Amino acid sequence: MVKTEREYRDDIVQIGRLVFQKGWIAANDGNISVRLDAERILCTPTGVCKGLMHPDDLIIVDCKGNKISGRRERTSEIAMHLTVYEMRPEIKAVVHAHPPLGCVPLAAYGLPGTPELTEPMLPLIPKYDALLMANHGAVCYGEDLFQAYFRMETMEHFARIHLVAELLGGAKVLPRPEVDKLLDARTRYGVKAKVSGEPGCPVSAEEVAPAGGEERFYVTRSELVGLVDEALKARGMA
Repeated sequence: MVKTEREYRDDIVQIGRLVFQKGWIAANDGNISVRLDAERILCTPTGVCKGLMHPDDLIIVDCKGNKISGRRERTSEIAMHLTVYEMRPEIKAVVHAHPPLGCVPLAAYGLPGTPELTEPMLPLIPKYDALLMANHGAVCYGEDLFQAYFRMETMEHFARIHLVAELLGGAKVLPRPEVDKLLDARTRYGVKAKVSGEPGCPVSAEEVAPAGGEERFYVTRSELVGLVDEALKARGMA
């Protein structure tokens, strides 16, 4: 069942509160949008905290980013959303936030609010449903607002797991044949984006070499805690 515009407005407000509460954005960061139809996109405005929005704060723009209606002004990053919609016709919603961690394809830096922001994303959008943006944040998209939001949540969850694994000595990297099997299995879990992987993303065991030829060593959790405590004491912080 197709939702009404009012229902979409309520959905965006709810997702704005979720990303704000989770600490993925601060102040006026981030932006959220959804296709209303072939010609109109409902989106968050600029200069508004996404955790404190009212449904009437949202604006409607056309497929070129021109504001059609709304009392507030459009975000300068609407071009990023429009690029995703143009290159992925099946996508109906985009969520952009600044989660503290993440690990998916990394698009090179581009100045926010300019064409340089979307240029590095072009080869990645057709193949991935979530992107990291160098020195900026992350963007996820899906067939509805909540799918886009859940992809952001999944990316952040994976990043935290990866961080903990690194703190405990590093994750065990799978060999290339196993990585390829996982990529091939994506469609069984409803992942429609076609992806064969980018160089080094995802990395395989065959591509991993200790930096500078140094040997990797491993520590237990208790040993790690002890090392951190010693470092803090040495600096007079414990």
